[in-house]
Amino acid sequence: MNKKNLVMPAFFAVIALLFASCDFSEEKSDGEKLCIVATNFPQYDFARQIGGDRIELKMLITPGGESHSYEPTPQDVKAASECDIFICSGGESDIWYNSVLKTIDKENITVISLMECIGAGLKEEEITEGMQGEKLALNGGEEEEETEYDEHVWTSLKNACLISEEICEAMCRIDKENADFYRENTRLYTEKLRELDLKYQSAAEKAVNGTVVFGDRFPFRYLFDDYGLKYYAAFPGCSTDSDVSACTMLFLINKVKENGLPAVYYIEFSAKRIAETVAEETNTETLLLHSCHTVSKEDFEGGVTYLSLMEQNLENLKIGLNKKGGQ
Repeated sequence: MNKKNLVMPAFFAVIALLFASCDFSEEKSDGEKLCIVATNFPQYDFARQIGGDRIELKMLITPGGESHSYEPTPQDVKAASECDIFICSGGESDIWYNSVLKTIDKENITVISLMECIGAGLKEEEITEGMQGEKLALNGGEEEEETEYDEHVWTSLKNACLISEEICEAMCRIDKENADFYRENTRLYTEKLRELDLKYQSAAEKAVNGTVVFGDRFPFRYLFDDYGLKYYAAFPGCSTDSDVSACTMLFLINKVKENGLPAVYYIEFSAKRIAETVAEETNTETLLLHSCHTVSKEDFEGGVTYLSLMEQNLENLKIGLNKKGGQ
């Protein structure tokens, strides 16, 4: 897939000098808060729900920012190097930090990768029927590409529970004084996640349509696989493509008509051009399904959470699953 390479030699030469001046030997004083840095919104919010006011928390990708094109500033790298816990997705959008790890003393930093939290549940990036994207298999005679995995693991509520528990245990190991507080918050939070998971399962079981169409990227494979839902989309989840071919557009239009679907979905910060065109050609509506990858400044300042976004997603998904289109 066409993805921007964020690792530049000159940039990391500066980072190496920055880390050389950092002092990692200072111990935390009694009562000092845990310092946690998260790359983007899902892990930020998981840590926020668990740590509450007992932690100092920073999110590197600013609200409205795009992680796939993010380039860390020296200040971002310094914050990451001085924290107690660094939480990243572990995927292609965080490749810059994988290189940074090689240049620093990691003894006093706990790194949590969301992709590692789910273990064997990790899924390969998927190119489905009709989707515009590069072939995963190479022609004979060329070197085989390394397997690419879908990093949007947090879109599964089941995975969100596993990730939250992993973050909790890391907090408890470092800050034993507040371990009971972190564990109780995690218990209450994962209970809410599991309740919402059951609501999604119920909606899928009652669905008239088990298929949806995305006129956009599709970062929801983990969510859809949890409930046996089928999808068609313009692009894979991590694609940087924005211009769709006439062939893919026609394919999506036909799938909406063939399945009698009432809606076409798009994701947050999308131009919606593809979804709106498909909807216009099929006399259907467009609906948002939020990947939670990043949020707008307005939503962030308004207190939006991963849980509230996933609740909104369920309501919009129900519309597509439970109503027949007019075609």
